[in-house]
Amino acid sequence: MKNQLRVALLTNFLPPYNIPLLEHLAYIGEFRVSVSTPMEEGRTWQPSWGRLNVSVERTLTIRHRWVHEQGFADDVSLHFPYTTILRLAEWRPQVVISAQFGFRTAQAAIYRRIFPESRLILWATLSEHTEKGLSKFRMLQRMALLKTVDAAIVNGISGEKYLMGLGMLQKRIFHLPYCPDVSQFTGLPTARSCGSARRLLYVGQLVERKGLLPFLAVLSEWCHKHPDVTCELWIAGHGPLRIDLERIPVPANLRRRFLGAVEYEKLSAVYCGAGILVFPTLADEWGVVVNEALAAGLPVLGSVYGEAVNELVEEGKTGWTFHPDQAVSVYEAIDRAMTCAPEELNEMRRAARLRAFCFSPEYGAKCIREAINFVRGSRGNDELIGALGVGEQP
Repeated sequence: MKNQLRVALLTNFLPPYNIPLLEHLAYIGEFRVSVSTPMEEGRTWQPSWGRLNVSVERTLTIRHRWVHEQGFADDVSLHFPYTTILRLAEWRPQVVISAQFGFRTAQAAIYRRIFPESRLILWATLSEHTEKGLSKFRMLQRMALLKTVDAAIVNGISGEKYLMGLGMLQKRIFHLPYCPDVSQFTGLPTARSCGSARRLLYVGQLVERKGLLPFLAVLSEWCHKHPDVTCELWIAGHGPLRIDLERIPVPANLRRRFLGAVEYEKLSAVYCGAGILVFPTLADEWGVVVNEALAAGLPVLGSVYGEAVNELVEEGKTGWTFHPDQAVSVYEAIDRAMTCAPEELNEMRRAARLRAFCFSPEYGAKCIREAINFVRGSRGNDELIGALGVGEQP
């Protein structure tokens, strides 16, 4: 159809948990996805795009050592797709959704300027904590780029505050929490046996940023002070810190089990065998394992430096929260989890599943549609800036 709405999504790659959400956007017209790489290095997922129309761009990828201002580091991939603007100019989408502040979004901004009838939405998956320590130059770059976009999508409140701090109007910021399909976990029983009710489970990469080493040190301290309690910690994942995690001395009543990398389709059995999810991240713009664990009926013992914890976990109702860089805070949260009454723990499991139901792929697609409807109904970003002024609060 000649008047069919054309929407392009530009992103690094497609993790399997985002596919159902994006498939719900098919009805909006013609929806195409351009990725920088079929799958990033270090990921265990196999590229699988379902019914989506996906193309892979020509891209220069550089491995970069990212160092957070709190001292920990992580190896990340920086992608520079250099065919973005050519593809956009050829297809001429009316709406472009571009992930993050990088090279692809800069090209999308140029396309927006060349074709002023188009609209640009920035999909910024970040939080105030993950972005700490950026240079003033990069901050100025981001402020300049934000002046070219018509709207932005963020994970939650922290992302909204961050963009407003760069001068973006609150009315142009839309919330899109991670909304994976968790149906494989919701069929699991919420009840747990006495042996697994307080079994701790970690799922994720074994890298410094995830905070497992400092968490394990505090957990060991708790076990030292409670020698009559046997504590189990299952660790599902792989990464360079596995050897360190295996070698670090722990008390006799703390039992570790390394499950290695677990295929996504087999995660439900792992969640079913555990009682509490551990998410001690030092910096994460979300944490999909939190969605999965809640859906499986696991309360979350989680770090406030993970946005999924801030958005999904309510203290004492669906889990327990802590500051991972404060040993006292970690210890107290562990103590609350390990001494929680059985009947209270069972109620938390039911509440956890109900919380996970709120963030379905259908809900996520609705959030994106709201942003698209907003930019399609606006007068255009240039006029908005001229009328309201950059940085003006609504």
